[in-house]
Amino acid sequence: MRTHEAGPTWLREPDDVNALYPGLWAAGVERDDDGVLRVGGLSVKELATEFGTPLFVVDENDFRSRARTFRDAFGAVLGGADVYYAGKAFLSVAVARWIADEGLSLDVCSGGELAVALRAGFPPERIGLHGNNKSVAELARALEAGVGRIIVDSFEEIERLAALATARGLRADVLIRTKVGVEAHTHEYIATAHEDQKFGFSIASGEAAGAIRAVLKASSLRLLGLHSHIGSQIYDTAGFEVAARRVLRLQAEVRDEHRVELPELDLGGGFGIAYTSQDHPQPPAVLAANMAEIIAHECAGYGLAVPRLSVEPGRSVAGPSTFTLYEVGTVKSVPLDGGHSRRYVAVDGGMTDNIRTALYDADYSCTLASRGSSAAPVLARVVGKHCESGDIVVKDEFLPDDIAAGDLIAVPGTGAYGRSMASNYNLIPRAAVVAVRDGDARLIMRRETEDDMLALDVG
Repeated sequence: MRTHEAGPTWLREPDDVNALYPGLWAAGVERDDDGVLRVGGLSVKELATEFGTPLFVVDENDFRSRARTFRDAFGAVLGGADVYYAGKAFLSVAVARWIADEGLSLDVCSGGELAVALRAGFPPERIGLHGNNKSVAELARALEAGVGRIIVDSFEEIERLAALATARGLRADVLIRTKVGVEAHTHEYIATAHEDQKFGFSIASGEAAGAIRAVLKASSLRLLGLHSHIGSQIYDTAGFEVAARRVLRLQAEVRDEHRVELPELDLGGGFGIAYTSQDHPQPPAVLAANMAEIIAHECAGYGLAVPRLSVEPGRSVAGPSTFTLYEVGTVKSVPLDGGHSRRYVAVDGGMTDNIRTALYDADYSCTLASRGSSAAPVLARVVGKHCESGDIVVKDEFLPDDIAAGDLIAVPGTGAYGRSMASNYNLIPRAAVVAVRDGDARLIMRRETEDDMLALDVG
């Protein structure tokens, strides 16, 4: 293989343009003898014909397996730990039921996500409610539904929640979200533990200690523990080590000041996945073992009983289980400096079904999905159909030189934040989501229609 001078330094021309890098795809994805991509025993050509494109294709067995792997890995450390699936990654009624079936809890961060969970019949005592600006209506609904934990994020919210619980004769279980001052090695917009951002109470400034006092004084609130989330798309546990040390130091101070040992500790999620062959995420068992070692060591140092740990994976469950299927519309070559060129491959979706490339400068991979090809690789950029030059799906990838209109392209790793961050920019209807399992395809979110959009326009 050789590096292509017009692309990024890590991108190398493949020996086989039809090859699938296994770390990027769900377990049920493979090519048949004709080079057609199949998932769960079904051809992508069959899926495109029945459900249309763009289409989010979920390997249900893979999704469930990843959920179980997290459940088992963290359940085996520190006497058992709780895994809350972060619904913001992708949530639907079907997904909520899968999560319930596999024995995980569920993290929601809005009234809408809570509504989906309740529609699915998810046990409310296994739901945690996040959010930096929860409305009175959202807090009231959570209390009345019997949500198991509410992660409080401001002094106003503590007062608001206490009053709502008192009025209903209830006692709400809460965690306090802290800012631990960790600069996670990730994009600025998905780093959430540094001081200058909207989430949580600062430990360094004393805000977190003040929030603890406020909750302990409120008779209608029960303080379960502290919460920390350092960011997203993180590949190692170094940041979690710093976060655990600072949060557990605060728990030791709570014990010393208030004679209370908090029973729980939530270190959030943000575990990274592979979007390209350059990404190397750690398996859940390694994450769990490393985090357990960190917590045990820090608790021993502070003389604390080990609290019950909880974590919140979302992307690492949903992301790799799904790919997006597109149909190619137009193809053009653009000359670059040095005599090189780039092939622009336009598909029938784009930033309305995957905003991450434009928003976070995220990298993705892709492959020709509807056939095999013996053509030479050509450096390509997969772009959408929207009126923005930043409407890029895959910045740089090698595709076969004979890529043409009508071909299908599959982009792996789109199960997290693709459909959940989808929009109607340019009044494009949002894509459907289909779950494939053991040779059966089931629509779990139908395609939005123009009539759906027009129904909201009251003129």
